[in-house]
Formats: sequence, structure tokens, C-alpha cells
Amino acid sequence: MIERGKPVRRIAVGAVIALIGVCIGCNHAIPRFGVGGRYEEGFDQFMRGRAGDMNVAVTSLEYVVSQDPTYKKSLTYLGRAYYQKGRYQDAFAVLQRALAVNKEDEIAWIALGVTQLRLNQTDKGIESLKGGITLASRVMVDGYHNYMYWDTRGLVSASMRRSAFLITKGPDEKDGIIQNTERLLALVDAEENFQRNTRIQNQEQYLGQ
Repeated sequence: MIERGKPVRRIAVGAVIALIGVCIGCNHAIPRFGVGGRYEEGFDQFMRGRAGDMNVAVTSLEYVVSQDPTYKKSLTYLGRAYYQKGRYQDAFAVLQRALAVNKEDEIAWIALGVTQLRLNQTDKGIESLKGGITLASRVMVDGYHNYMYWDTRGLVSASMRRSAFLITKGPDEKDGIIQNTERLLALVDAEENFQRNTRIQNQEQYLGQ
């Protein structure tokens, strides 16, 4: 007797996966609604880096923050988006709000520190970075953000050690600290993207079985 359910189910699953792929490939053109949708839109564009639209990231995250400033890490990413656009004073204000919501946000501390350096608040920036990097070194291990493995190539941890070393040199190394901290944040974003994409691929393979 022919089992008709399995082929139909496989076709349906395949269609869903194909639709997801189309949406992922075209998400820059798909409007998203509600706090959750706008957050994902802003987060996605921010995480694309130079390939993303930072104006869309800012607009979407500003909407989220205006509706619910405690939603996920909307304040942290909005502050970082402002930083990417050179709006350092805005970044400073928003990152302070992010830390008022969650004082254990290691990325917000690091982003605040480099922002303070850009604003010539050098001593305060170095102190913020010390705290942020110390916190990050404790939490950025396997299991970070619920990823089974984290930083298997050691690029993030190496960059953190470099930042910690430069910080010990004090204000005279300000430019080097800024450059390496920006690189550190970019490496964290790259690792986050890698982990997210790996998780999506594994889910698609599971659904396709």
C-alpha cells in the first residue's frame, strides 16, 4: 500500500523551506510590523555591517525603543548603530540607557567605552572598557547566547586580550584602543552571524529529513 502522506509532507516542508529562503534573501524589501518585526529588521540590517542599511537599522530600532525600550537588546543595538553613523553623542546617551536596563550587558559596556573615547572622555572610557572586557571574558564561552560552541577559532578571545593589553598602556594608546575595540566588536558580530546562520542551516536540514 502506498504511503501518500510522506511525499505530501515532504513537499510541504520543502515549500516552507524554499519560502523561508526567498524571504531571507529578499528581507531588505519586505516591510516588517510590530515591535518584534521592527526589531528583527533593525537587528538584521545592523548585523550585515557594511552590506546593511544603517539608516533602516536606526529607524527600526528607534521605533522599538519608543514602544518598549526593554525589548531584547534594542537599546544596545540602537546605540551601536548611532556609533556606526558617527553620532557619538546619541550613542553615548542610548548606551547609558541600555546599561540602566541591564548593567550586565558586556557589549553595551564595551560600546560605551569606545564611544566615550571618541568623545574624549578618555579616563571614563578606559574604565568602561575594563569593566566590559572583564565581563565579556567571563561570559563569552561555550554556551554564550545559547550557542553550543563559541569562538572556536579564538579570534574574539585574542582580540579581547589585545584590547586588555592596550588598555594597560593608558590614554597614550587611545587611538590603538579605539581601533582594536572596533575590531573586537566586529569580530563578535561576525561570530554571532556565523552561529545564527549555522543554527538556521541545521534547522533546515532537520526539517528536510
